[in-house]
Amino acid sequence: MTTPDAQLRILLKAAAHSGDLGHYDELRQHLTGPGSADAPLAPAWQRFFAAGGASQWADLPHRAERVQRRIHEDGASHNIHSPEGDAARDWPLELLPLLIGSEDWRHIEAGVLQRARLLNGVLSDVYGEQRLLSHGQLPASLVLAHPHYLRPMHGCRPPGGVFLHLLAVDLARGPDGGWWVVGQRCQAPSGLGYLLENRLIVSQQFPEAFRELSVQRLGTAFQSFVQGLMRLSPAGERSHVALLTPGPLSETYFEQAFLARHLGLSLVEASDLTVRSDQLFLKTLHGLERIHVLLRRVDDEYVDPLELRGDSILGVPGLLQALRVGGLVMANAPGAGWLESPGLAAFWPGVCQALLGEELKLPAATAWWCGEQSVWQRCREQLREFVLAPSFPASDCTQSFKPQVLAGLDAAALAEVQRRVEADPAAHTLLTRLRPSETPVWRDGALEPRPAVLRVYAMADGLGGWKMLPGGLARVASRGEGGADAWLSIREGSASADVWVQTEGPVDRSSLLPRPLTAEELTQMQRRVSSRAAENLFWLGRYAERAENSVRLARLSLETLAAVQRNAASPDLLRMLARLCRQQGLLPLDFVQDGDALAFEQRLIQALGELGGAHSVAWNLQSLASSGQALRERLSGEHWQLIHEVGEHFREHLAAVLASGSAEPLADVLGLLGRAATHLAAITGAQTDRMTRDDGWRLLSVGRQIERLDFLAGALALGLEHDLTQHDEGFALLLGLFDSTITYRARFQARRELLPLLQLLVLDGDNPRSLAWVARTLRERLLKLARHEQAWAEGAVAALPRPDQFLLEQLGQPAMLAALLRDCGNEARALSLAISRRFFAHVGTLDHRVWQ
Repeated sequence: MTTPDAQLRILLKAAAHSGDLGHYDELRQHLTGPGSADAPLAPAWQRFFAAGGASQWADLPHRAERVQRRIHEDGASHNIHSPEGDAARDWPLELLPLLIGSEDWRHIEAGVLQRARLLNGVLSDVYGEQRLLSHGQLPASLVLAHPHYLRPMHGCRPPGGVFLHLLAVDLARGPDGGWWVVGQRCQAPSGLGYLLENRLIVSQQFPEAFRELSVQRLGTAFQSFVQGLMRLSPAGERSHVALLTPGPLSETYFEQAFLARHLGLSLVEASDLTVRSDQLFLKTLHGLERIHVLLRRVDDEYVDPLELRGDSILGVPGLLQALRVGGLVMANAPGAGWLESPGLAAFWPGVCQALLGEELKLPAATAWWCGEQSVWQRCREQLREFVLAPSFPASDCTQSFKPQVLAGLDAAALAEVQRRVEADPAAHTLLTRLRPSETPVWRDGALEPRPAVLRVYAMADGLGGWKMLPGGLARVASRGEGGADAWLSIREGSASADVWVQTEGPVDRSSLLPRPLTAEELTQMQRRVSSRAAENLFWLGRYAERAENSVRLARLSLETLAAVQRNAASPDLLRMLARLCRQQGLLPLDFVQDGDALAFEQRLIQALGELGGAHSVAWNLQSLASSGQALRERLSGEHWQLIHEVGEHFREHLAAVLASGSAEPLADVLGLLGRAATHLAAITGAQTDRMTRDDGWRLLSVGRQIERLDFLAGALALGLEHDLTQHDEGFALLLGLFDSTITYRARFQARRELLPLLQLLVLDGDNPRSLAWVARTLRERLLKLARHEQAWAEGAVAALPRPDQFLLEQLGQPAMLAALLRDCGNEARALSLAISRRFFAHVGTLDHRVWQ
């Protein structure tokens, strides 16, 4: 029998044979070639496999399964946007880490910290005196023509003179074993949240190896980063720090939310923010709160629609002015995106000498910018040796394209490339091909070597210097990705790997967890509700109620119409039904009820799935899902799943019913409406029983009660105006709309009388569908919600009718009662507008400026 050690040697030998020749092998720390399979493991990997005992490798399949299960349980995802459609994919994470020795790390650290100082100095010069441009150390046509060079930033000096608070540098180890810079991200670097997720998961799979290898922890670096941001703010440690996200549709939204949660930052979108008197504020349910530091994940050109892209809905008007006057620390300051151009790579050694008086410590992969005529003439005949990359991102005046390996092109294709470059030389850069090192991954019961690129991060310390995060995010090529040129992308199918940096000194034991709360702090803490979240919660309640009402109305209408076709029907009943369905958006406004119950039924079924602006059942369910999508972090998984599934199921199955051409679709449609009603009842239960009774929940409840009061009062008024209580079908319809049929029968048996009906539907304080209960609940929850603004709240609810105080003689006069019911609906809608103005818009006095 083969021993575990022998089996491991077989796997490692097979892994060496399966690698590509000419790569640096991380597993053995030398160039792959003849005889490399017999080379010993690198010392770090020997310790890694030995740390868990001889049987550790045999457990790798189960550990790989645990990694994938943990990813799924955490909801770690990466949103992919493509012409084929948008999709949320599980974050791809490899089981084995990339190991970086302490000597390698010292070299990387020195080079990246120097590059951070260099790039921050370059930004200060280019947006200031521009000596580098005037002396020719940087080509003006490559800098000033770049769409990410922001002219509104010229002359701006951010707090502390720090433009770059966070720098991400992509590195690849070449065949010579040295590290080369293959890219840098300067405007809104991504990956920190995914890096945290990777570390939390992978370190738990190999706890013995993590300790044995003395892997440096990440906690202190993240804490220092936030503290560095606060040091540059006048508010110091009292600074309110927020992370600006493009929103849930962003490719990396998970890691943005994950990072904000772990660092204790407010996760905000542009609609949450406003600039007043050159200061940035968060719009919350109870007023404006100052934001002193903004860590942004919105690209440069979108951050301020007032001065940059006017069509941006991802930015905040006035943000640049707040930065100019020092009222805001922004990480990173806008205008750094042009530093990412590969065409600048050849200029950095000279710029480093001119600006810092130092030799560049960490070289970049060789690049030739075709905008220099002499460069293009020298390289045009050797194109097969290069990768063709865009100098600029796409914009109104620049073109972009995917990097293209030119080695395999035939003569005609190569000639076409030459024509493209000569038509616009500045837009093209030639990169020397770099074969990145290969790191082992676990695949289908075996170890396989895959090309990998390492992303590391430098962070400003707020004291004029930078510190390295002792770790990173590795991107590992997929089998078919052909990662020989260091252009690896998660979007294109690469996976990620945790990066373990070994230390020779003591391991920092600091944790990302904050200090324990005191009893006093604990009693004072409450969850902040932004105005955006508040508005979405308000409309989540309204759309949930509206969807329930429309589904119930559609079911009752179809059942009533079916009964009408079997028996003679009152014209008043059909007219009332048509009018109510038009008011609730179930029928178009131009629909005319001419007494044909079958035509009425067919048009109603057809309209259930329409999404063209009317408030159909499908439209209400879709709106409910949109509000829920914006509140994913506040909803339980089951709650969100119910919201997502009810609309999807209804639209898909209704379309199938209508497409089938069935002569009798009524039974199928009623079944769909019944299922939707069950789903919506479960959603109501989740909102009632699965959500904390905080101010956000109270606002959701207020939204539901406003919608309920408006719908029920209007329906009852219509019923009274059309004398529906005089007909069996009309009497049953009103009870059904109020969802009170069972209660009425239990209390009044077979009586069909007006006063008992009105007592249950209007006056009964124990019936959650009665107008008295709805109005009282609405009043109480709004007063508690607005307890900090008691005078406004009391004024807002003062105009609400009090159905519990309606007199019996009024109930006995249908015309008078109908007028009172109309007032209920009008006041409910007026209250909705007042809530929107007070809690969501935060409209204040305008700042008046004269620009010269």
